[in-house]
Amino acid sequence: MKHVAYYIYFFLIALPVLLVGTILAATITIIGCMLGGGRFFGFWPGAIWWRLWCIISLVRVRVYGRENISKGQSYVFVANHQGAYDIFSIYGYLGHQFRWMMKKSLEKIPFVGYSCKVAGNIFVDNSSPRAVKATMEKAEKQLAGGMSVVVFPEGARTLDGRMHTFRRGAYTLAVEFGLPVVPITVDGAYDVLPRTRLLPRPGHITLTIHEPIEAPASGRHELAELMTKSAEAIASALPAANKPR
Repeated sequence: MKHVAYYIYFFLIALPVLLVGTILAATITIIGCMLGGGRFFGFWPGAIWWRLWCIISLVRVRVYGRENISKGQSYVFVANHQGAYDIFSIYGYLGHQFRWMMKKSLEKIPFVGYSCKVAGNIFVDNSSPRAVKATMEKAEKQLAGGMSVVVFPEGARTLDGRMHTFRRGAYTLAVEFGLPVVPITVDGAYDVLPRTRLLPRPGHITLTIHEPIEAPASGRHELAELMTKSAEAIASALPAANKPR
C-alpha cells in the first residue's frame, strides 16, 4: 500500500518537477557556461538540482568521510555503480568541484547531453588512438586548478547489486598525472533504483569517502596495485550482499 501511495505522489508531483527542474538546471548551466562562468555553472546548478531531486523523491543521503578530502586539491574519485541514484547522490552531496568522465554515447541525449558538454564533462572516446589522446588532453586541462573527476570503473550499473570487476581505463588519469585516487562507496542506491526497474522507491543511501590513495614519491602509481587498493576500500564499506563474489 505504501508503494502505491508513493507512486501516486511520484507521478502527480515528483515526475513533473523532475522534468521541469532538469530542463531549468541544464538551461542555467548552458547559459552560464556560454557567458564565461564555466567553473561555477558547470557544477553548481546540477549539484543543487540533484540534491533537491533526492529530497523530492524521498531519498535520504548520508555522507561519511568528507574530512578525507581537501578543497582545491585535484582527485580522481572512483565509485561502485549500483544504480542511477549513484549519480544523483554523488553530484548532490560530495561537496567538491568535479567533472564526470562519461561514455561518449551520453553526449547524444537531447539537451542534457549538450549541457554536459559545455559544462566541461569529459566524454571518453576510445574509437581510435587519436581520439584517446584527445580525451586525455581535455582531461589534463580540466584537472587544472583543483578540479577533480568522478569515474565508475565498473563501466555500467550492476545487475545483481554486487560490485563487479573494475576496468583499468578509469585509472589512466591517476597514473598519467600522479593524482590521488579517492574511493567512494555507494550503499543503498541499488534498493532505491536498480538497473532492472524504471521507477525509484524511497530509501537511504550512504556515501563513504575513503582516504586518498596518494601517488608514491616517484609521482606514478602502479596500476594493478592502485586498482586493488581502491576496490578493497570500496568493498570494505558494503554489506555482504553487495560485496564482490
